[in-house]
Amino acid sequence: MNRHELHATARAMVAKNKGLLAADESGGTIAKRFGDIKLASTEENRRRYREILFTAPGAGEYISGVILYDETIRQQTRDGRPFPAYLAAHGMLPGIKVDLGAKALAGFGGETITEGLDGLRGRLAEYRGLGARFAKWRAVLNIEAGIPTLYGIDANAAALARYAALCQEEDVVPIVEPEVLMDGGHDLQRCEEVTAAVLERVFAALYAARVFLEGMILKPNMIVAGKKSAAKAPPERVAEATVRCLRRYVPAAVPGIAFLSGGQGPTEATENLQAINAAGPLPWAATFSFGRALQADALGAWGGREAAVAAAQGALMQRAKLNGLASTGSYRASMETAAA
Repeated sequence: MNRHELHATARAMVAKNKGLLAADESGGTIAKRFGDIKLASTEENRRRYREILFTAPGAGEYISGVILYDETIRQQTRDGRPFPAYLAAHGMLPGIKVDLGAKALAGFGGETITEGLDGLRGRLAEYRGLGARFAKWRAVLNIEAGIPTLYGIDANAAALARYAALCQEEDVVPIVEPEVLMDGGHDLQRCEEVTAAVLERVFAALYAARVFLEGMILKPNMIVAGKKSAAKAPPERVAEATVRCLRRYVPAAVPGIAFLSGGQGPTEATENLQAINAAGPLPWAATFSFGRALQADALGAWGGREAAVAAAQGALMQRAKLNGLASTGSYRASMETAAA
């Protein structure tokens, strides 16, 4: 393990004014996104869409790294440059999703366990050879009556810790992503209670696995009410609960927190990120690792039309810029109107 390299890479991933673009959608997920614009999910359409995102002029100014999918890390630009090499040459670190998805946790209805540890050491070595500097593993925790259980939390925490240790063995920075889903009708307080329990057990597992905290990034959910809850909280309350929870359970040794958007709209996610950074000095960098919340405007602008490539890239860059500003507490809601 090269601790100096891991720490330097982790710090670069959460550099000032920058965040991560999550472009690691599975085949099923991107097919749904393409379905919204009535575009077939062919390999070439997927490659072309990712190319449009990655080659947006000036992308490296606000995007520190890109999380790729297994298919995508093996693809190239139209002129034959492998995506990882193109990203690295333009100031963006290439990363890779390595988990194999959440499956039903046997004996625990409504809970899941993320699979993919078998053979992971070999896959990480291959991805490192393809140019990946960091990886991502997502654990999924549902909030319903009686769940998540402690066993469900611990099972996912143990998998996250084993994954993180394997990554660092290969000098790949692990993004540790324990996502408490915002589905359901739970309120803000319930989300905070569950997120606190999850983070406590995740970091206990990381310590036990001897994970080098200075060489990892945490990708948590923000503390928000469920989508079906009538008690929606404004950004200030989201920030208050989120910062309180993270301060209690996330060691200052972790270089950065790159929040997932978790189904929030583009503007909502930006406003909440701004409020978190405006809540006062934080012991870690707090930035974004958004997928749909960063891509939605760009995908809609593109619509599968080559004539709209510039518009799509402009939409991506505008949203990336606003999130970059929010990551330093410099975003203002009036900027949305100005951008429009």
